[in-house]
Formats: sequence, C-alpha cells, structure tokens
Amino acid sequence: MRHQNAQNTICALTLSLVLYSCTMGCLAGESLSRGTRLGPGRHTLTLTVDGLERTYIVHVPPSYDSRTPSPLVVMLHGGGGTAKAAILETGWTEKADKAGFLAVFPNAMPRDPSRRSSFAKNPQLWNDGSDRFYPGQKATDDISFITALLDDLSTRFTVDKRRVYVTGFSNGGSMSFLVGAQLSNRIAAIAPVAGACWFEPVMLKRPVPMLYITGKADPLNLIEGGAPKLASGASDRVRAKPKPPVRESILKWAKALDCPMTPANVSDVNGICTEAYGPSRNGAEVVYITVDGLGHTWAGGRSLLPESMVGGTSERINATDVIWNFFKKHPGPVEDHDAAQQDAPADADKARR
Repeated sequence: MRHQNAQNTICALTLSLVLYSCTMGCLAGESLSRGTRLGPGRHTLTLTVDGLERTYIVHVPPSYDSRTPSPLVVMLHGGGGTAKAAILETGWTEKADKAGFLAVFPNAMPRDPSRRSSFAKNPQLWNDGSDRFYPGQKATDDISFITALLDDLSTRFTVDKRRVYVTGFSNGGSMSFLVGAQLSNRIAAIAPVAGACWFEPVMLKRPVPMLYITGKADPLNLIEGGAPKLASGASDRVRAKPKPPVRESILKWAKALDCPMTPANVSDVNGICTEAYGPSRNGAEVVYITVDGLGHTWAGGRSLLPESMVGGTSERINATDVIWNFFKKHPGPVEDHDAAQQDAPADADKARR
C-alpha cells in the first residue's frame, strides 16, 4: 500500500511539473492590438473577458494565405490540462500543417484565478454545464471567452466562417457539447472525446453534426456512467460527480438533430465499434465510436499521464485523423456568414471591454 501511495505521489508530482512547464510556455502572450494580422507560425494571444485575462494558442500552417479563407479547428484541453499539453497529446498542429487549417488551443481558467494553476490543487477547468467545479463561487463564463476568441481570430486571419469546428477531450469534450449548442450558428460540427453532454434539453438554432469517440476501458468516462475513478482505483474529488451513461449524451444530440433514436448503421471491426445515427432531413448526423482497450487518452496520440492513472493508449485509430475527416464532410450552410453574430450571448461585447 505504501509503495502504491508513493508511486501515485511520484506520478502526480511528475505530471504537475509537466503541466507547469506547459502552462509557463503559454503565459507570455503576444500583446497585439485587436485586428493585428498574423501569418504562419505559432502565436500565444491574450484576451480580457469578464475582467479575466484569457490566453490561447493559434497554430497557423505554412500554406496559410490571407487571400483564401481557412477552416478553423478549436481544441479544448481536458480538466487540469493546458493548451500546450493538448498540442503535445493530440497531433492537431501536424494535421493543420498537412491539411491547411488554423488549429486553436484555448486555456481554461483555474478554479481560483488568483492563484497559479495546479493539476491537483487548482486545475484549469472548463465551465461545461455540469455544475461540478464552482461550489459557492462565481463560475467562469467560458461561452463568452470562446465567443471573444472567435471574434478575435476573425480580425487576425481570413477564416472560413462555414468551416469553424470544435473538439475537446474529457472536460474539454463536455465543453464542446456546450459550445456546439450555445454557439450553433457559428459552429459547423463538433467532436467530443471522452466527455459528457451534461445539460438538457439540447436546443440548436442550426443543426450541428456530432462525432463522439471514447474508450471502452476508460476509468474516468465509464460507458455505463457513474463516478469517475483513476485506473488505480483512487477517486478524484475535483471531478467525482457521477457521469451519465455515454449513450445518453449520444441520444440527446441525435434527438436535437431530429435523427432516429436507433442507429442506421453499425460496424465492429478490429475493436472499433461505430454507430451512425441519421442523416436527418437536414443532412446532419451523429457518429458514435468506441475503441477496445482505450483508456482516458487521445486515441493515436500521446498521454502525459501514467497508465496507472488513466488506463492505456491505443493505435487502433487516430482520433485526430478521424475527426478531421468528419469535419471535412460537414461545412455549415451559406447563410451562416450573415447569421453568425446573431448567436453570440447578449453580454459578450460587454464582457470583452
């Protein structure tokens, strides 16, 4: 028992050092006035939203040309993670270079913004609609942050507004559900990974197709729902609220898209089970993928956490490739160009002042 406790302590300390270095790499944001045009490279930018300084990283591929609108993929890190850690874990920057889109990695706020973030004691967490993280205190308005981020990007780059996509892992996956619902006129499609749709009913101003990926051996996102536990069996008090069954989240979104509640197609090949719901009359669909042996990690990517905490990785699929292929199939409708700003929260402009 002492050996196991010591091992868990060493793992936690190692992780804290890794995430601390990732966080430090994100704090030196570029002080650029709104509208300053940027070119290829990696930029860390800052915004003030609701009185808080927020940061995000944007990776611009070498092929970027301001004369041609570029797709945009927003990747939301997991609870306790950072933007830079998400870059290391997922491979989205390499995919952006190959496919020619803007890859964006926002940072969530720590639970106590007045203190330095810490994975164990003061994790960076998205306000994902679960009411898990802010007992007795004002919750961070992350929808206003994402709204401000999209506005800021549109002044710095030539963004294809019909091809703005959101994905995320764990707590970031849950946040991608919320962003897809509340900013549906701005988001073409979403791809949550190992997260939950905590809110209901799901109401969309515009149909937003959804791809969902999770591991069958994920101890923190149990297929049948329940309280998350580390692979070691230890509980995580910060994130311990029982999760709904995964299929409940799938069916909530399928219902919102007016898709049938039973999948139109099911395949199970090489340990990868895929269920496709729809397409509905408007062409939207839900795709649900489970992976044998995959723990609480990004399929085909890297895990910064030890297997004793989150379970194993898997090379059966590459989540980044699968998600990008799904996104390519689902651009938003043409009318989104004029309607996008109408979907922003009423107080978003006030929050950015």
